[in-house]
Amino acid sequence: MRKVIHRTLSKDILGLSLIIVLAFTTALSAQGDPVKGKSLFNANCAACHQLDKKMTGPALRNVQQRLEEEEGLDKSWIYNWIHNSSGLIKSGDAYANKIYNEYGGAAMTAFPQLSEEDIDNILAYTAEVKEEAPATAAVQAEGGAAQSSGGISNEIILGALAILFMLLALGLFLVNKTLRRFASAQNIELPEASEKTPLWKAFVQNQFLMVVIAIFFLLTSAYFVYGYLMQIGVDQGYQPVQPIHFSHKIHAGDNGIDCKYCHSSARVSKASGIPSVNICMNCHKSIYEYNGETTPEYSKEFYDGEIKKIYKAAGWDDAEQKYTGNTQPIKWVKIHNLPDFVYFNHSQHVTVAGVECQTCHGPIEEMEIVSQFAPLTMGWCINCHRSTNVKVEDNAYYTKIHEELSKKYGVDKLTAAQMGGLECGKCHY
Repeated sequence: MRKVIHRTLSKDILGLSLIIVLAFTTALSAQGDPVKGKSLFNANCAACHQLDKKMTGPALRNVQQRLEEEEGLDKSWIYNWIHNSSGLIKSGDAYANKIYNEYGGAAMTAFPQLSEEDIDNILAYTAEVKEEAPATAAVQAEGGAAQSSGGISNEIILGALAILFMLLALGLFLVNKTLRRFASAQNIELPEASEKTPLWKAFVQNQFLMVVIAIFFLLTSAYFVYGYLMQIGVDQGYQPVQPIHFSHKIHAGDNGIDCKYCHSSARVSKASGIPSVNICMNCHKSIYEYNGETTPEYSKEFYDGEIKKIYKAAGWDDAEQKYTGNTQPIKWVKIHNLPDFVYFNHSQHVTVAGVECQTCHGPIEEMEIVSQFAPLTMGWCINCHRSTNVKVEDNAYYTKIHEELSKKYGVDKLTAAQMGGLECGKCHY
């Protein structure tokens, strides 16, 4: 009898334990996994929502708690809204219609593929406490120390040069003094300064030296004059300050944006084109702050301020998430300039020849501030045409020309120069 009772109690205790474990597991799963929720949020929600800022849709930080406290709506309402917002609006739901009208009659995209567990994970992510931005005082202090150390190093260099000149002067004085002692010990009479022939008079009297010196000065002057004249119009290293700080390092480097996304005209036109502010707003309508790496010179506040300049130019009210119509032109400063008598076609190089942007513009993906990388002189272009092979694969236009010129020059590959790339009319008209 006791064994039967013991077995019965054991089964009851085991069953109760299983029930408790299942209930606890169900409670945990109902709370959701914020790590999975973040991934789901970024994949499905981030295009229209942010946690702490109104965008195309409302901010979603603690959205479940706010709906429960302010509107008296439970989680089942959230499930219905996410799975089929249009159906909830048509059913006459008061809060659904309120949100629909508040955001200009734009219904939220339905996500029937998201399970209730997925939604619980997203809600768990939205319920996380907002992390405060770390203080930048220490970083700025380090930057100040680095700048001060640069000043100290300059002072050390100047001090070292001053000491060197003093040692040189002292050395000359000691050598002169030693020479006179040696001459006195050997009974050698040194001529007085008054008995010496002036150095300038000796040079004037020697006609050969005068001719050599004249030729030397003429050649030196011609060299420097030629070097100066050859630099006219060459702006290699030119790095103007732009009205809005646009970091190619962040856009083309860190984010891997193709150059031709912004400079789309480079594929089909002579000019590469200056992207309109609408191109910027394609991304920055949603990206309103910078969350990447910073430096003492370029802080998060600095980059956020530059994004606000884009909003001002586009006439975008970030708080109301709408355009005001008050636009302002961005007066970009042109960096790469060619003379008016030079013809250069971007599409011929980018599309036909397949030349990479970095060939002429340098490692643009590493430049925080863009500068002119190449000299863009005629000699520089000619050297490129002499060394660059023309890509004729899968290009019927070049097939016949390539076959004929290959036989003429006896080569397998042709350079741009061998195909007429050095003719004056190619670039000058």
